[in-house]
Amino acid sequence: MHVVEAHGARIPTIGLGTMTLKDDVCVQAVKTALAIGYRHLDTAAFYGNEKENGEGLRASGIRREEVFITTKVRENNLTPDNFQRSLDQSLLNLGLPSVDLLLIHWNNPEIPFAVSVGALCKAKKDGKAKHVGVANFTTTMLDEAWKVTTEPLVCNQIEMHPFINQDKVLATSRKHGMAVVAYCPIARGKVPGAEVLERIGKTHDKSSAQVSLRYLVQMGVVAIPRTATPEHLKQNLDVFDFALSADEMADLKKLNATNMRVVNPPHAPKWDTP
Repeated sequence: MHVVEAHGARIPTIGLGTMTLKDDVCVQAVKTALAIGYRHLDTAAFYGNEKENGEGLRASGIRREEVFITTKVRENNLTPDNFQRSLDQSLLNLGLPSVDLLLIHWNNPEIPFAVSVGALCKAKKDGKAKHVGVANFTTTMLDEAWKVTTEPLVCNQIEMHPFINQDKVLATSRKHGMAVVAYCPIARGKVPGAEVLERIGKTHDKSSAQVSLRYLVQMGVVAIPRTATPEHLKQNLDVFDFALSADEMADLKKLNATNMRVVNPPHAPKWDTP
């Protein structure tokens, strides 16, 4: 099992992102993913599918302790009481006493980090999360969160793929010893058909999506592509039997200049500029 380690957490390098997967589609995707070797599931209170993630896990027959499970608390639940209520509901939905990784899904600028990160750390102290971290944090937010945290923040989950420059936040995350987990690692379908990725893929007899994932893997980044298609589930996991050359990595790095962000909701922070 390929993992990225940070502050004692061992995060499987390829995980299953489950945003938008609903009902039995989600249950079957989780069950299939675990059957073919995935050991990392990513869900969130906001996704409305924690129950299905739990059902898929139980249906798979894979032991709970073998699977790394992440969930998240949304920006409207970051005060202590709301945070605890949201997390308790998430655990009830999952049918689990705890998760491996709990994240603040989006920051709420009206709630001080001492309060939101304090609630996050309490969840770990209470045994409801083995590790804690954040998502969608900028360089400034990371530095501020680290000033007040009482527990190591093991990861920053951010949008990352060849079409976006995340150098600054990547560097700051690493300065703090954090893993970086990439959501939308194939840019919500923008990768297939991209000329550079297609060309590199042909060289290695791989798809453009696999090239995008391999690009992240070689950067030491965890990727959580989302799919419910069994064939794609298998392909997304099958990125450890080839390597991109330095020239190929450089060609993919040039695509960063596109700076295409596919996730930018109204509550997003002011992102770091390249």
